Amino acid sequence: MLEFAEVQHVNRKTLFIEVILPLAISKNYTYRVPFEMNDAVAIGKRVVVQFGKSKLYTAIIAAISGMAPEKYEAKYIIEVLDDRPVVTEWQLQFWQWLAEYYMCNTGEVMNAALPSALKLASETRIVLNKGFEYDRSALNDREFLIVEALDIQPELTISDIAKLLGQKTVMPILKLLFEKNVIHISEEVSERYKPRKRTYITLNPVYHNQESLKELFGILEKRAPKQADALLAYMKLSRHQSDSWHTKNELIEESGAGAASINSLIEKEVFIAKDKNVSRLYDEDESTYSNFILSEQQQQAFAAIKSQFEEKDVVLLHGVTSSGKTQIYIRLIEEMIALGRQVLYLLPEIALTTHIIERLRQYFGADIGVYHSKFNDNERVEVWQKVLNNEYKVILGARSSVFLPFADLGLIIVDEEHETSYKQFDPAPRYNARDAAVFLANMHQGKVLLGSATPSFESYYNARIHKYGFAELTERYGGVELPKIEVVSIAEETKKKTIQSHFTSILMQDMQQAIANKEQVILFQNRRGYAPVLLCKICAYTPKCINCDVSLTYHKNSGKLHCHYCGYKEDTPSICPACGSTHLEYKGFGTEKVEDELSLLLPDARITRMDLDTTRSRNSLQNILNDLEEKKIDVLVGTQMVAKGLDFADVTVIGIINADSLLKFPDYRANERSYQMLAQVSGRAGRRGKQGKVVIQTYDPGHRVIKQVIENDYHDLYFTEMEERKSFKYPPFYRIINLDVKHKDPEIVNNQGIYLANELRKQFGDRVIGPESPLISRIRNYYIKSIMLKFEKDGISINKVKAAIRDVITQFQTTKLSKGSVVQPDVDPY
Repeated sequence: MLEFAEVQHVNRKTLFIEVILPLAISKNYTYRVPFEMNDAVAIGKRVVVQFGKSKLYTAIIAAISGMAPEKYEAKYIIEVLDDRPVVTEWQLQFWQWLAEYYMCNTGEVMNAALPSALKLASETRIVLNKGFEYDRSALNDREFLIVEALDIQPELTISDIAKLLGQKTVMPILKLLFEKNVIHISEEVSERYKPRKRTYITLNPVYHNQESLKELFGILEKRAPKQADALLAYMKLSRHQSDSWHTKNELIEESGAGAASINSLIEKEVFIAKDKNVSRLYDEDESTYSNFILSEQQQQAFAAIKSQFEEKDVVLLHGVTSSGKTQIYIRLIEEMIALGRQVLYLLPEIALTTHIIERLRQYFGADIGVYHSKFNDNERVEVWQKVLNNEYKVILGARSSVFLPFADLGLIIVDEEHETSYKQFDPAPRYNARDAAVFLANMHQGKVLLGSATPSFESYYNARIHKYGFAELTERYGGVELPKIEVVSIAEETKKKTIQSHFTSILMQDMQQAIANKEQVILFQNRRGYAPVLLCKICAYTPKCINCDVSLTYHKNSGKLHCHYCGYKEDTPSICPACGSTHLEYKGFGTEKVEDELSLLLPDARITRMDLDTTRSRNSLQNILNDLEEKKIDVLVGTQMVAKGLDFADVTVIGIINADSLLKFPDYRANERSYQMLAQVSGRAGRRGKQGKVVIQTYDPGHRVIKQVIENDYHDLYFTEMEERKSFKYPPFYRIINLDVKHKDPEIVNNQGIYLANELRKQFGDRVIGPESPLISRIRNYYIKSIMLKFEKDGISINKVKAAIRDVITQFQTTKLSKGSVVQPDVDPY
């Protein structure tokens, strides 16, 4: 009777769910829900579904209805993975907006948004068919090897079998075994997120009274002194509370006894062990608070921001370097926490998250969480779950933090809002976190504060036309003067023969003086590696990448030539492969060469390099920053990483080794970017007390942008550049959408580019420019043709424009010409 009663309660309504698959498909797919799972499905939960012939995927439920799909028969879902949704309905709206605005698919947004441990891995697993008898002698050698391995280990994945046989393609062999009925093939989804466990230990209640404990000590001291030490350590840690729990590692450390002694006590039932889930993140029991007072100017800016938030959703804070913007952010965060709302603090670089987290922890303790790509899968899931449960009030992170499942987001702070690191270039969605943050805050009825010493022209333009609010800090905090900037002509010093290696006499003098005064120096060179080009003096041969149209960069550390686009490496030739000459020389220089040559000129200085090569491992970046803070480094040589918001008290000299590489870049934003980079690097000098000094080395000391940096004249730069942008139809007056067409054959990609551009011209006329080959016309063996579309901001519906472009791309993809091609739209490609 009981079984019948249970059946009666099953929800018998036929349900269909629309799911987002983590694939670049243009529509969501519909599946049928088995009756017994009707009550388990909910929007935002993950389900396991079959897509294609045999592949299993984890999909997110986007909608539930009673409507079956018209064009195909819906398959059943296999499993519901969650007890409660892992994605909120707000997030699903946000994903939809990103997909529409940046012209990609919702599946691509899902791929970028979800930590990979929440996207379950589909692994084909092989098991022996136990119920079938067969003649093993009839099997060939490879088949026998597989069967033998399955005897030892009952379940193997395809990758295990590929390793066992030492070959990539094992499916044909498995197919034969399957046909002979020797094995079963089953697609099984394995859960990738495993909570971190720690063993906790307590004393068995039998020994809680003094007599039995004394007796136990007596026995252990005679027979197992190490175990007696472990028991003594437990009592010491417990401070005579015999029922408290301690970690196994604490006991090992306190007692000096090994894990074996503690395991023996567990076996003897003296100790009781229990595995508990613990956080992978920082220690979360810290809750400290420090106080500070805002200066008069900070107080005015703070009041201006708050009053403008009453009318405007976005406010731009333009404050010179070291003006104390972070302190204003802290005051605003405190107010949001008091209202019970969440705050997202966005930073352009992981370097900055590690640097600023320590400072913010002083104010917010365990209320603050960190999220960025250096975290492993399990740590990212943990942060995700804590944001979902509203355990974190403040999240500090890089651009991917906009995807977290916020419940009530009251404020988003975008620090260094001009930074290009907020833009994702590959893969899709090619979003800008600064612009996405404005939409995200609007969804939550929250506010956005954009902060920068050198705002992007788009944001500054929006503030000038009163679309955004505006606040300003014109003085450094504590009355510290802006650094003194000196421009040195490389050509002049080369002529006079006063330049040593890449360092002018003025820079050398300033560095020596700073080191003598126990101060620190930062040198900026925006190119990593040792030398960008290896050149034959006789025939001018240069080694090039086999996959990309770029010359290879020499790295002294590895002794190899590297491609910075696809990762290809090759040995450095000692003889020219073209003419046989031995006269090969290195041209140009990167951070590695600067570090190498400086160590010869300043043999006693402690020199460290900070670039992509030295910060690849997880804690390497944190270690460099800690060493700089603890004054274990005299000179830090770095790429643009050093320009981004670092704050160290004893850095008094900044050297920009070659400013021309920035100024002469072929891009309409070159002057804006050069000014931002030079002003930001300069801003690292003399941030506390003593005035700092910046030495800019260049072949063109009279360049307009360098003069504007010296005079700290952002307004002059802005008005000059805006005149040009208006004349030549560039942002912020026009919108840009780029289309990159890629193919492995240069002739085919050329024809595809011409066809696509002509189809677009039928709709948009002279707003279409190209196709042209970009600066690097082949990457990873794909040749590229770029088409640029420019649209005026007023009087045209950008949504209709995007819909028309999508139609043209879809129509192109139905033609034979499109075979083997990839078309990548990039909205706002800057």
